[in-house]
Amino acid sequence: MLITFKSAAGADVIMFGDIAKKLVAILGKDPQDGKGIVTVEQLPDAIARLRAAIDEDKARQAGHAQDEDEDEPDPERRGMAAPVSLAQRAWPLLDLLQLSQKEGVPVVWGV
Repeated sequence: MLITFKSAAGADVIMFGDIAKKLVAILGKDPQDGKGIVTVEQLPDAIARLRAAIDEDKARQAGHAQDEDEDEPDPERRGMAAPVSLAQRAWPLLDLLQLSQKEGVPVVWGV
Protein backbone atom coordinates (compact mmCIF):
# COMPACT_ATOMS: atom_id res chain seq x y z
CA MET A 1 0.00 0.00 0.00
CA LEU A 2 1.22 3.49 -0.82
CA ILE A 3 0.41 6.68 1.05
CA THR A 4 0.69 10.05 -0.66
CA PHE A 5 1.31 13.22 1.34
CA LYS A 6 -0.02 16.27 -0.51
CA SER A 7 0.29 20.01 -0.14
CA ALA A 8 -0.24 22.98 -2.40
CA ALA A 9 3.25 24.13 -1.37
CA GLY A 10 5.22 21.31 -3.00
CA ALA A 11 5.34 18.05 -4.87
CA ASP A 12 3.58 14.96 -3.55
CA VAL A 13 5.59 12.67 -1.28
CA ILE A 14 4.76 9.00 -1.88
CA MET A 15 5.80 6.32 0.62
CA PHE A 16 5.14 2.69 1.34
CA GLY A 17 2.44 2.25 3.95
CA ASP A 18 4.56 0.84 6.79
CA ILE A 19 7.07 3.71 6.92
CA ALA A 20 4.37 6.29 6.17
CA LYS A 21 2.32 5.05 9.13
CA LYS A 22 5.38 5.26 11.34
CA LEU A 23 5.96 8.86 10.25
CA VAL A 24 2.29 9.72 10.73
CA ALA A 25 2.58 8.45 14.32
CA ILE A 26 5.70 10.58 14.82
CA LEU A 27 3.69 13.60 13.63
CA GLY A 28 1.24 12.89 16.46
CA LYS A 29 -1.55 11.56 14.26
CA ASP A 30 -3.39 8.22 14.26
CA PRO A 31 -1.48 5.88 11.93
CA GLN A 32 -4.52 3.59 11.61
CA ASP A 33 -6.65 6.35 10.11
CA GLY A 34 -6.45 6.16 6.31
CA LYS A 35 -6.87 9.91 5.91
CA GLY A 36 -5.35 12.80 7.78
CA ILE A 37 -4.28 16.40 7.87
CA VAL A 38 -1.61 18.48 9.51
CA THR A 39 -3.22 21.88 9.79
CA VAL A 40 -1.27 25.09 9.47
CA GLU A 41 -1.48 25.51 13.25
CA GLN A 42 -0.09 21.98 13.80
CA LEU A 43 2.83 22.33 11.38
CA PRO A 44 5.40 23.75 13.86
CA ASP A 45 4.83 20.89 16.31
CA ALA A 46 4.84 18.29 13.52
CA ILE A 47 8.12 19.67 12.14
CA ALA A 48 9.70 19.64 15.61
CA ARG A 49 8.59 16.04 16.22
CA LEU A 50 9.92 14.86 12.86
CA ARG A 51 13.24 16.67 13.34
CA ALA A 52 13.63 15.09 16.78
CA ALA A 53 12.98 11.62 15.30
CA ILE A 54 15.52 12.27 12.54
CA ASP A 55 18.13 13.45 15.05
CA GLU A 56 17.48 10.43 17.27
CA ASP A 57 17.82 8.06 14.30
CA LYS A 58 21.06 9.71 13.20
CA ALA A 59 22.47 9.42 16.73
CA ARG A 60 21.49 5.75 16.85
CA GLN A 61 23.17 5.18 13.47
CA ALA A 62 26.33 6.94 14.63
CA GLY A 63 26.50 4.73 17.72
CA HIS A 64 25.85 1.64 15.62
CA ALA A 65 28.56 2.66 13.14
CA GLN A 66 31.09 2.98 15.97
CA ASP A 67 30.17 -0.51 17.19
CA GLU A 68 30.61 -1.87 13.66
CA ASP A 69 34.06 -0.30 13.37
CA GLU A 70 35.21 -2.50 16.24
CA ASP A 71 33.89 -5.61 14.51
CA GLU A 72 34.67 -6.86 11.05
CA PRO A 73 32.44 -4.98 8.56
CA ASP A 74 29.75 -6.91 6.71
CA PRO A 75 30.32 -6.26 2.98
CA GLU A 76 26.72 -7.20 2.20
CA ARG A 77 25.39 -4.30 4.30
CA ARG A 78 27.39 -1.55 2.58
CA GLY A 79 26.69 0.72 -0.38
CA MET A 80 23.49 -0.06 -2.28
CA ALA A 81 22.74 -3.03 -0.01
CA ALA A 82 22.74 -0.90 3.14
CA PRO A 83 19.32 -0.47 4.77
CA VAL A 84 17.57 2.86 4.31
CA SER A 85 17.27 4.69 7.62
CA LEU A 86 14.25 6.45 9.07
CA ALA A 87 16.15 9.73 8.75
CA GLN A 88 16.65 9.20 5.01
CA ARG A 89 13.00 8.30 4.49
CA ALA A 90 11.72 11.23 6.57
CA TRP A 91 13.59 14.03 4.77
CA PRO A 92 11.13 14.44 1.86
CA LEU A 93 8.21 14.69 4.29
CA LEU A 94 10.10 17.16 6.48
CA ASP A 95 10.81 19.28 3.41
CA LEU A 96 7.12 19.23 2.43
CA LEU A 97 6.08 20.21 5.96
CA GLN A 98 8.55 23.12 5.97
CA LEU A 99 7.41 24.35 2.55
CA SER A 100 3.80 24.12 3.71
CA GLN A 101 4.59 26.15 6.81
CA LYS A 102 6.20 28.87 4.67
CA GLU A 103 3.18 28.97 2.36
CA GLY A 104 0.65 28.67 5.17
CA VAL A 105 -1.08 25.59 3.74
CA PRO A 106 -1.87 22.19 5.31
CA VAL A 107 -0.47 18.76 4.46
CA VAL A 108 -2.96 15.96 3.83
CA TRP A 109 -2.82 12.24 3.06
CA GLY A 110 -5.30 9.60 1.99
CA VAL A 111 -7.48 12.03 0.04
